[in-house]
Parts: sequence; C-alpha cells; structure tokens
Amino acid sequence: MNQIPHDPDVREIVRITENLHSEYSSSNLAWEGSPFAWIKSLPSKTVGKIGEQIVERWCIAHNFNVKSSPDSEADRIINRGRVEIKLSTLWKNGSYMFQQLRNQAYDVIICLGISPYDVHCWVLSKELVLEKWRSGEIKSQHGGAAGQDTAWLRVNPNDPQVWLTPPSGRPAEALQILHRLTN
Repeated sequence: MNQIPHDPDVREIVRITENLHSEYSSSNLAWEGSPFAWIKSLPSKTVGKIGEQIVERWCIAHNFNVKSSPDSEADRIINRGRVEIKLSTLWKNGSYMFQQLRNQAYDVIICLGISPYDVHCWVLSKELVLEKWRSGEIKSQHGGAAGQDTAWLRVNPNDPQVWLTPPSGRPAEALQILHRLTN
C-alpha cells in the first residue's frame, strides 16, 4: 500500500503531513534512545497509571508495604500513609509539570519526574502542598487565580524550589522521606 497517490490534492496533503511529521518528530529527539521514550507516546491517563505502577513496584522493591487505595481519594496506601502519585515527563522548557493536584484524602504526594536519561522524585506532605497552593507558589490549573479545584506544580530539576523535599530530587533521598512520612 506504499503507492504514491494519483490525486494531486491527496499528494499535496501527503507532503504537508510529511513536513509536519518531521517537525513533530524533531521535538522528541531528546527522547530518542531513552529507556523511557515509550512513555512519551502514551495518552496522559495511561501515563498516570504507569506512574502509579512504577512507584508501587519501586517501593515494594525497597520493602515498603504497598496496597491499592480502597477509594479514589488516594492512589496507594504505602506503609500507613495514603499516597497520591503524580508522574511528569520533562517538558520542552526543561521543567516537569505535575498536574491535577487536588485537596483529597491523602497524606503524602509523590512527584516522579522522568527525563530522557534521569529520574527525579519529590515527596511532599499534603499540608505543604496546600500551604504552597494558598500562597501562590503552586498555581491553580483551571480558572486562573480563582480556580481552586486543581493545581499544578512546575519544577525545573536544575533549579528546584527550595521547599521541595528532597531538594536534590534524588530518588534514594525521596525514599527516605517517604519512609519517614508514612510510618
């Protein structure tokens, strides 16, 4: 079926889509060869589920007790803490955007950031997230300044906010904080 179309309008649209494809493909060159590149091609809802599975399996590998949450107010129960899990791949601007933060029934939020060849992780108490949202350091996601149902946290891994824990975003340090916050 690799035939060149005879219709000139179809050929023109084929040329246009080939040019667009190259423009879009070049934007993902940083991910070419990355062990995480496959995640970039998935819909955001699937990416969220994968984030939960990554964190669950990672925590189990480090001897945390992990169970599914009995309700939709948290993603997992880790040790004795109700945990919300957010995954972001690195955006073109060099930042992670952890989206759909809500004031729900969880104790801790894990923000897992995946770059082409690195991983960052921050573990934050719900109280800290709400405090930073009220102060404007975490921005409302919908409805501008009046939006109050969801927020998003933008993190540049090369210059993270001083209040993030761990400040370095290193996964080993994040596990230590998660252990402290869920026991």
